[in-house]
Amino acid sequence: MDYNNSFIIPMSSPDITDLERQAVMDVLQTTSLSMGARILAFEAAFREFTGAKHAIAVNSGTAGLHLCVRAAGIQAGDCVITTPFSFVSSTNAFLYENAIPVYVDADPQTGNIDPKMVEQAAQDLLKGGSSAQRWLPRKGAEGKGILKAILSVDVFGQPADFDPLRASADRYGLKLINDSCESLGAVYKNTQAGRLGDYGVFAFYPNKQITTGEGGIIITDDDQAARIMRALRNQGRVPGDTWLDHSLLGYNYRLDEFSAALGAAQMLRLEELLQKRSRVAEWYNRYLAEVNEVEVPYVSSTTSRVSWFVYVVRVSPHFDRTNVIRSLAERGIPSRPYFSPIHLQPFMVERFGFREGDYPVTEDLGKRGLALPFSGLMTEEQVITVCSTLKDILIPR
Repeated sequence: MDYNNSFIIPMSSPDITDLERQAVMDVLQTTSLSMGARILAFEAAFREFTGAKHAIAVNSGTAGLHLCVRAAGIQAGDCVITTPFSFVSSTNAFLYENAIPVYVDADPQTGNIDPKMVEQAAQDLLKGGSSAQRWLPRKGAEGKGILKAILSVDVFGQPADFDPLRASADRYGLKLINDSCESLGAVYKNTQAGRLGDYGVFAFYPNKQITTGEGGIIITDDDQAARIMRALRNQGRVPGDTWLDHSLLGYNYRLDEFSAALGAAQMLRLEELLQKRSRVAEWYNRYLAEVNEVEVPYVSSTTSRVSWFVYVVRVSPHFDRTNVIRSLAERGIPSRPYFSPIHLQPFMVERFGFREGDYPVTEDLGKRGLALPFSGLMTEEQVITVCSTLKDILIPR
């Protein structure tokens, strides 16, 4: 049976109103479809919201992370400490430069990168020898270069524990790249997500807190890095270059005016959008509280505000998650695994020799995580339907 056309509740839906539709239509009344006033307005909205000195809009969160890697000077053979419990782009961004992933496992409660392990990995890598070897991949790390950066990820809309990460970065002279692609509007100890590293990146796929269809934005206070990023996103053109001059090796990472107009309009509604998503998460928490067979998301004491990107529960290890997903689909309710560990992706196994068992917390989260339907447009009745159906599957009457 093909379940894809029988869902009674969508997995996710962008929250679009006439405000956004008109903003996009207005672009057609101009002669600027790229590199015009809308992208400047979108970037200004992010500077105002985050307090960052610079905002550089790009065509995806992945592009934003890649530009951060370039601005940080990460090169072939250099090492980057990061997490395998993430969407694959957080690792891909530095693999594009042939850098080496140094994975540390996730915190079992939040799923975010474990800052104590980051500190130990940085200390051992800089010490060298056998101490460093325990953190490096089995292959592909021969003649390793310099430890250059920590790339943290705010999983599912909750910021990583940044105070110890910042301390480790400062202690060892590392750049701290904050992948906040899932956490726009989240707050860590009264500081906006994305502001906690040297560079922060947000993304705007249709299931995100705001959407531009496809797109991303980098924020930073680093003037030199911002200049480099603006040039690299526009085919390597620096100020003074003509259209056919390219002072740097760059990319076509520009965001178009339609996407920027949509994003600027969504930013006007950001607080409303965040509150609606929070309300849906609260309903889920309430109606799943009595279902002992699933663990609801854990919120850390360091998190002043969660920015709900997805709602991911953990199914008891006594259940086969694949069967749970199938049973939900048969009843018209979509669900998804979340995340598949990066180190066990086929190309990572082949290139670096990773194996099952290398990062047990990440692998456990990957096996038990279950994303339920989630968007700010869901009604309480829909949440009740999802929760009661899940309960019936896990606790048959």
